[in-house]
Amino acid sequence: MPERATDRPYDLVLFGATGFTGGLTAQYLAAHLPVDARWALAGRNQAKLEAVRERIISTDSPAPNPELLYADVSDTDSLNAFAASARVVASTVGPYLAYGEPLVAACARAGTDYLDLSGEPEFIDRMYLAHHATAVRSGARLVHACGFDSVPHDLGTLFTIKQLPSDVPLKIRGVVRSNAMFSGGTLHSALGQMARARQMRQAARDRRQAEPGPEGRRARANARSPHRDSDLRLWLLPLPTCDPMVVKRSAAARSDYGPDFTYSHYAGMRRVVTLIAAAAGAGCLAASAQIPPLRRLAGSRIPQGQGPTESRRARSWFTVDFIGETAEQKVHTQVCGGDPGYNETAKMLSEAAMCLAYDDNPATAGQVTTAAAMGETLLQRLIDAGITFSTIEPTSRPSMPNH
Repeated sequence: MPERATDRPYDLVLFGATGFTGGLTAQYLAAHLPVDARWALAGRNQAKLEAVRERIISTDSPAPNPELLYADVSDTDSLNAFAASARVVASTVGPYLAYGEPLVAACARAGTDYLDLSGEPEFIDRMYLAHHATAVRSGARLVHACGFDSVPHDLGTLFTIKQLPSDVPLKIRGVVRSNAMFSGGTLHSALGQMARARQMRQAARDRRQAEPGPEGRRARANARSPHRDSDLRLWLLPLPTCDPMVVKRSAAARSDYGPDFTYSHYAGMRRVVTLIAAAAGAGCLAASAQIPPLRRLAGSRIPQGQGPTESRRARSWFTVDFIGETAEQKVHTQVCGGDPGYNETAKMLSEAAMCLAYDDNPATAGQVTTAAAMGETLLQRLIDAGITFSTIEPTSRPSMPNH
């Protein structure tokens, strides 16, 4: 592995602190960074950055006040300069397909660890094709999907496989539920990807052709059509998010996921009428995304850079249930937390950034997942930060007759 730079001016730089989720991330970092942290906020609007810093200072946070850096995605020189000045860069500036690549490229060239909140499959695949090899040479770790997409699912699966043997085929299904509002960034990213279904499929095909699979093992992601889960007593609707592919890539990178691993990903609902309504709503949203005026109308319902009130976020929650199975054993685990789209996403990104900056992690480089890059270290950080990972119901199946 290339030797990582340790003598740079900043341990961590947050790009995009003037947005809604970026502001929450800045507040979380200010409250949880080490007292000797060297960190900065980066963006193109100095006045807005100053306002964020003033808000942080007013909270009497233990971390030192962040410095402010100029950076603009349309100014390559500014991105190269601030990427080279940091050990870790975390970005909340999306949609990433529109704004993300210049910073990924700068970090890959500079050997700087990069994290973001992207749940956009096309962006993630295109960044692998364009910048993975450069990052491998420079030693940079490029870690996408470090928020609700896809940390609870990726690390929840890791937590689950730890309850099962690692030398047999494993099947895991993840089932997510929440009462939270969509974030503006998630909605706009989803609309953008739905409008680019053909390009998204092409990027996925190109990546499959370029990316080597695990040697002597299999890692797959698939899902059944809508059905009722007898273990969870929920109706399940397959989710076309980036989460199953992230989990699959973690399984391909880590041998402890077993010789033959399969992951399935669903939304869980108590009533079949809710499932029908959700499926119809998703279909309408996908259809709207194909027509620019309707896409703009749908996106205007939750503008980017805005979010729910603090009291609304305080009432929000999420759970992800995992059922892990081998031929002889079944285990039920669960990941639980608060508001997923904003508060917990800011927490997950912040803890992942601090994990890369300060913790002893596996030797990896290139585009990697949270489970591959940080694994058990980040899992423990999230537990310490109040996200619950628990085993609900370990069971053993009856042994089959030997005939």
